[in-house]
Amino acid sequence: MNKTQYPFHVICKPIGPLCNLSCDYCFYLEKAKLFPETHGNDFRMSDEVLEKFVSQYIASQPEQTREINFAWQGGEPTLMGIDFFRKVRRLQRKYQREEMKITNALQTNGVLLDQQWAEFLRDEQFLVGISIDGPQPLHDRFRKTREGKGSFSQVMKGLEALKRGGVDFNTMTVIQSDNGKYPLEVYNFLKEIGSTFMQFIPIVERNDEGGVTERTVGSLQWGKFLTSVFNEWLKQDIGKYYVQHFDLMLGLYLGYPSSLCVHAPTCGRAVALEHDGSLYSCDHFVFEENYLGTIQDQNLADLLDSPQQQNFGKAKLMDLPSDCRECQFLQLCYGGCPAQRVKKTEKGEPGLNWLCEGYTYFYESSAPVFQAMAQAVRAGSTADQYRHFMPNPYGPGDNKVGRNDPCPCGSGKKYKHCHGR
Repeated sequence: MNKTQYPFHVICKPIGPLCNLSCDYCFYLEKAKLFPETHGNDFRMSDEVLEKFVSQYIASQPEQTREINFAWQGGEPTLMGIDFFRKVRRLQRKYQREEMKITNALQTNGVLLDQQWAEFLRDEQFLVGISIDGPQPLHDRFRKTREGKGSFSQVMKGLEALKRGGVDFNTMTVIQSDNGKYPLEVYNFLKEIGSTFMQFIPIVERNDEGGVTERTVGSLQWGKFLTSVFNEWLKQDIGKYYVQHFDLMLGLYLGYPSSLCVHAPTCGRAVALEHDGSLYSCDHFVFEENYLGTIQDQNLADLLDSPQQQNFGKAKLMDLPSDCRECQFLQLCYGGCPAQRVKKTEKGEPGLNWLCEGYTYFYESSAPVFQAMAQAVRAGSTADQYRHFMPNPYGPGDNKVGRNDPCPCGSGKKYKHCHGR
């Protein structure tokens, strides 16, 4: 069995684009058009394709890989039923390498989750991602049932089943033009329901005129959303609640590679597998021109390392406009996701990310804190001690603050015990 030189990740869609909800902004429901001859249960991944996927995914990983994660998405993967995932675990155990740890992540809208699901997911140690967009009015704005009604109460019922069953879960929140107005309401709600790890995904939808839809989060709105949540998180939540973007940023300031492909210099190592074994370059590029082949005919490693996929990955950096190449924050962004590059620069160059203004706003406001956090970690301290590594707000010898006054950095300590040391 061929192996790749570098690790890769597969998002598997065992029921293809089928879903029991009909969210207004979902970009995947329309992918059913790629399979005009497929109907109903025909979208279910066959036993043959499943076994090929599990065996190839494990065997194709580089020799040094000690942990591999299977990510199950949709559509709605729970439509496959629990027995499908029992089969998944049997196959994973069958093909598991010695000393290799296998983990599973299930991204779901939560509607079908009940006690039986919770017991299985807990016993098999699945990490469950619940898609929820905030409190009921914000969630129900775009996350609809097939009948056009809000899905909040159904999602919360499923979430409660997970909590009663002791299942590890995190939340994925799509940020759009509506809930993007209420960053603290969204953040505090997620804390209230017990989410300790949060993913915020900005929605950028193209329209037929070459622009974006009204549901699309505004660029500056996105930056202000992140910044508002960040400032709230700094007060008392560091080390208690984890926000994907903040973890990512700290890692970058510490010199680690990006943990999220959106902010990496190249693409191409996170591919999407459809129910029929078709492999595509990326979850956001499931188009005919990004079709790589099927795992029935070719090995995953060969498809990942094909010239087509390598060129797809390199194009992210090669297609950047000059404004991006000259940007001081290039190494934090690398132009963002290519699927969101819908604007032109002031010079008229195409390829500017819709979210550029927002990312810049967040990067500028958060840079001093992340720099201080990185210094704290390098010094053997923890990120929540970053205030001791911030520049003195008043400078040496400045008498605008007394030694016994509260430190202006907001630490709550006296100035003489903090930046006045």
